[in-house]
Amino acid sequence: MSTQENVQTVKDFFAAIGSGDREGLLALVAEDIEWIIPGQDWPLAGTHRGHAGLTDLLRTASEKVETSLMERREFVAQGDRVLVVGFAKGRIKATNRTWEDNWVFAITVRNGKLTSIREYVDTQALVRASKTDTNPTPSPIDTGAAQRAS
Repeated sequence: MSTQENVQTVKDFFAAIGSGDREGLLALVAEDIEWIIPGQDWPLAGTHRGHAGLTDLLRTASEKVETSLMERREFVAQGDRVLVVGFAKGRIKATNRTWEDNWVFAITVRNGKLTSIREYVDTQALVRASKTDTNPTPSPIDTGAAQRAS
């Protein structure tokens, strides 16, 4: 497929997510898709594989995260790779804390289907919004300063 066709496939993928078109979404991804979201201590982090993993990820996202804005600002493509540069903001439902995130998705498209997605996101912003502890543990630097002051 051409680079432009790959970009269109990625645009169609995002449109299917936005409209909740599960059938259309699954038609655009390989059965063995791998979606990697870095980090820990926030609801969507991890490696999600296959149609079942993708379905579970999207279900978890709808239950745990509310996205109020999702902008895809730029598509950069070369061969079977499409980078999508964007911005999102929303809130974590469990904590009611908001987050803002500049992100990049590195997506591989082969034979008209997405085969892998790797997110590059502001994991710290998402972890902060996900934490239920309103009194975070001080860093070692803060602890040392507190001990010297006493």
